[in-house]
Order: sequence, then structure tokens, then C-alpha cells
Amino acid sequence: MEKISEHISYKEATYSNTANKLGIENEPNDKQLKCMQTVAEKVFEPLREWVGCPIKVNSFFRSKELNTAIKGSATSSHLKGQAIDITSMTCEKENCKSNLDMFHYIKDNLDFDQLIWEFGSTPKWLHVSYVSKKKNRKQVLVTKRPGKYYTYK
Repeated sequence: MEKISEHISYKEATYSNTANKLGIENEPNDKQLKCMQTVAEKVFEPLREWVGCPIKVNSFFRSKELNTAIKGSATSSHLKGQAIDITSMTCEKENCKSNLDMFHYIKDNLDFDQLIWEFGSTPKWLHVSYVSKKKNRKQVLVTKRPGKYYTYK
């Protein structure tokens, strides 16, 4: 498989510096891959169209071994392929969107399970998960410090 979606390559979706360094295999099974494709279809691609330029994928799928190595939550949606961490990229266009812009667009326009503003007075990155149309909670959180989430108001 070469692509998860139009703008996300398989390599990009499974890449991890930590996995490479530690020799950890980070390959999703068919069910996890299907979830990744759904996140891309329902969240990433509509956001990418609105942004109009590339969005950096910081983390998408994580194998259990990789998740343990980075001290991720044992219940992380990344383990199921249901979450993606993203950051806006600098682009040449005048109307580039920031992480804050993307946060508000997702919150106001897209379906999602969780949207997390990760650290800072403006988000350093965004965590977005998508489970299924029926089960999505549209939960919006802000991370103030590691392991501590606050409900967004």
C-alpha cells in the first residue's frame, strides 16, 4: 500500500523516529488500516482541502510496542489507527492556516471523537480522533501539562 488517502502516504502514517531507532515494527493490521483510512477521509482530507496547503502528520498509527516505548497511554486511539497528530506547515500562500485556525475549523465544521489542543497559548499541535459517526463524542480538550487535560470552553 502506498497511500492512506490522497494527501497521506503509508510511509508518513507509520513513520516514527523512535521505532526506527529501537528497531520496532510499526505496521497496522487490516482493521487498523481501515480505521486510518476513515480518519483520513472524515477529518484529514476535508481539513487539508480547507487549509489549501500541506499539513504535517506528526504521528498516526502506533504499534503497541512503539506506544509503550514513547510512554503513550495504554488506551491511546493511535493504537487502533483512530487518531492523528498534526501541525500546520509554513507555506508560500498568504492565507496559510495556523494550528489555532485548524483547531477552530475542526471544532466548528468536522465530525470527530476527540480534538485536543496540545500545549501552549496556541496549540503546538493537534490530536484528532475519529471513531464512527454514531460513537463520536465531539470532546474538545486542552493539554496544560503532560497527562493533564482540561475541557475546552
